Amino acid sequence: MNKNIEYLSLRGRKRGMRTGYTTGACATAATRAAMLALLAGQAPTSVTITLPIGEKVTFPVHRCEQHADGSITASVIKDAGDDPDVTHGAELCATVSWCETLGIEIDGGVGVGRVTKPGLGLEIGTPAINAVPRAMIEQVIQEILTAHGETHGIRVVISVPDGLERSQKTLNARLGIVGGLSILGTTGIVRPYSTAAYKASISKAVDVAIACGCQEHIVLTTGSRSEKFARRYISLSDEAYIQMGEFTGHALRDCASKSVPQVTLVGMVGKLSKIGDGRMQTHVAGAEVDLQKLAEVAQSCGATQDLVEQVRHANTARH
Repeated sequence: MNKNIEYLSLRGRKRGMRTGYTTGACATAATRAAMLALLAGQAPTSVTITLPIGEKVTFPVHRCEQHADGSITASVIKDAGDDPDVTHGAELCATVSWCETLGIEIDGGVGVGRVTKPGLGLEIGTPAINAVPRAMIEQVIQEILTAHGETHGIRVVISVPDGLERSQKTLNARLGIVGGLSILGTTGIVRPYSTAAYKASISKAVDVAIACGCQEHIVLTTGSRSEKFARRYISLSDEAYIQMGEFTGHALRDCASKSVPQVTLVGMVGKLSKIGDGRMQTHVAGAEVDLQKLAEVAQSCGATQDLVEQVRHANTARH
C-alpha cells in the first residue's frame, strides 16, 4: 500500500472514521491516467497525484481505453471513506484528446452538471467543475506535456456515467446545477460527516439566492418538512428557501454578513424553542428543550396556570 494512502486512512481512523477523496481528486487522477496512456501508448494500472494540501496519493485505475478517433478515456472509482456521500462508488471519467488550438480546454460530459444560475463563482452555461479541481487537472496535464516535450493543445472532458441519477439526491438543481453532479473539492480529502462542508453549502445557497434577486428576504428552514410548510405561507422564488439543518447560527451570520435585511426561520417547535432561548446549535445531542422556559413563555402569553404546569412537566416541546 502506498504510504501516503496508509497515512490518510490511519489519520481518518483516529476518531473511528475513514477519510475519502473528493470528486475533484478522482477526476484529476483519471485525467493523469488518460494523459499517460495518450503520450506513452500504454494504460497505467495506478497513478499518483499531489493533493492541494501537498500530500501524494495513489489511485488504482478502473479502466483505460482508446477510441477510434484516437482519444483516451480513463476512470477512477470514488471512495468517499465513511462519509455517506452520494458520489461514493461513482466512476469519474476523463477523456483526453489533442486539439488544434494551444492550451488546455476542460469541459463536462455526461453526468456532470451545467451552471444555470449566478452566484456559484462559475459562468452560466459552463460545466460545474470548481476552481480547485480545474487547477489540479490543468497542472497534471501541463506536467505530462512538459515531461514529454509536447506543446500541443489538450482537450479533456470529465464525465460521470450515472451522475444525473446521483444528482437527483442532491440540492444541485436548487443551486442551478442541472444535468448531473458537481466536481468539487478544495483539499482533495473527504472528511466523514463534515460540518464544514455543510456550512459551505449553506453559504453557497445564500450567494445563489442573492444573485437571483432574493437579497431582500431569505427563508431558512430546518429541513424539507419545514420548507414545505413555509412555502404554503410565504411566496418567494425557489432560491429564497434554504435548508440550514442544525446550523442556525452559521446561516444567520452568513445572511447578516451579506446584508440580507429579512430572514424568516421555519422549523418544528422543539428546534425553534432552542433558538428562542439563544441556542444556535439545535441538534438533540447538543441541547435539550428547556421546558421551564417554555412554561414561562406560555404564562407571559396569558395561559392558565393549569396549562403552564402541563407545559412545565411535558415530555417534549411537541407534547
